[in-house]
Amino acid sequence: MQLFVGLGNPGAKYERNRHNIGFMALDRIAEDHGFGPWRSKFQGMVSEGTLDGARTVLLKPMTFMNLSGQSVGEAVRFYKLTPADVTVFHDELDLAPGKLRCKTGGGHAGHNGLRSIHQHIGEAYARVRLGIGHPGHKDRVAQYVLQDFAKSEADWLDDLLRGIGKGAPWLAQGKPDRFQNAVAQAMTPPKPARPAPVQTDRAPPPEPEATPDPRSPMQKLMDKFR
Repeated sequence: MQLFVGLGNPGAKYERNRHNIGFMALDRIAEDHGFGPWRSKFQGMVSEGTLDGARTVLLKPMTFMNLSGQSVGEAVRFYKLTPADVTVFHDELDLAPGKLRCKTGGGHAGHNGLRSIHQHIGEAYARVRLGIGHPGHKDRVAQYVLQDFAKSEADWLDDLLRGIGKGAPWLAQGKPDRFQNAVAQAMTPPKPARPAPVQTDRAPPPEPEATPDPRSPMQKLMDKFR
């Protein structure tokens, strides 16, 4: 069994924040793969379903970002899981907008949601890092992540979420490389094939014959010196 955790903050005013892209990812997976209705459990919202035959639980902690680990820890203990069974979807300042990378283990890089999860289940869980870009200065980070995505970001955000929904079964099978490939294809769809040249059975028209020069050799020679 797999536990997919999306990080974010509860409430309508945070719904479209950059910090809530983890929630958005889980909502797309649930929608695309016919998961059950969201219900309250583990201090969060839970939806259950299958991804290519693998039982998967989606969890959105409702504890606010800084206490996400409380919700995740409860779910891990209830289902008797190990950190290796957990994948966390979270916003990533150090990746350009629309970029996605998977990793397992490592530090929390100052992300308060990951920091809290570290405290409750350790660091040996998988992460899906969802790039939102950096505001340029650390003093602007708190305000930046709690702002809604701009309208100009709608296209890449939709492509990213569509790729996540499409590739989720690979992630449930423990194949993050295949998952990343599915997302990459959604972000850069193949270019349409160039139309083939039109074939025709007509023969090309004959070239016109050169008009014979009526001048005599002597006249041609005299014309050269005029």
